[in-house]
Amino acid sequence: MTPSKPPAAGTVSPESALAFFFAIFVFGITPGPGVFAVLARALGNGARACVFLSLGMVVSDIAYLIFACLGLAAIAHNWSELFTAVRWLGAAYLVWLGIGIWRAPVADGIDGAAVPPASRRASFFQGFVISASNPKVILFYVAFLPSFMDLASLSAIDIALASALTLVALMAGLMLIAAGAARARRLFRSARATRLLNRSAGTIMIGAGAYLASRSG
Repeated sequence: MTPSKPPAAGTVSPESALAFFFAIFVFGITPGPGVFAVLARALGNGARACVFLSLGMVVSDIAYLIFACLGLAAIAHNWSELFTAVRWLGAAYLVWLGIGIWRAPVADGIDGAAVPPASRRASFFQGFVISASNPKVILFYVAFLPSFMDLASLSAIDIALASALTLVALMAGLMLIAAGAARARRLFRSARATRLLNRSAGTIMIGAGAYLASRSG
């Protein structure tokens, strides 16, 4: 679908807004560190435990989107060394979380699985770090936004609308993934199955960290 050209005044048209929403939704469910982290959390603790994790990712994405709207893409180039360090820290953090899930003790079945649930604040922080650790997100938005809106004439209302659409689309995509993983989680009832579940979730999280570290800055 080819998005319609936005009006000269800079106001995003309904057609462009709808196309933008669906494009962001598809972007949100594309495999990457964030999706892997949600899968791991949902497998270990259920879909509800993914709400604040996902929200942290989305808030970080919206910050990148606003930077792109304000023409601050140069930050990703001028501060490349800082972003590289942040990416490596984020990758190490994902690996550390994955090891913790892998080594979590197992009780009788999934209901007794001792994968410690994180607090809302900790979950939000984890999600924010996961998304913020990938500076390529801002480059995506810089390349992506001009297809749907005129960045040179955006108003504050346009930016707020784009942020709101991003919030809803990304949360919908991530929670859909979490719900699907949580349903699969209910199939695991024995201690042996729970151990396999924990190790699978841990492997996914470690893989997300390795994936993030492998991407060049």
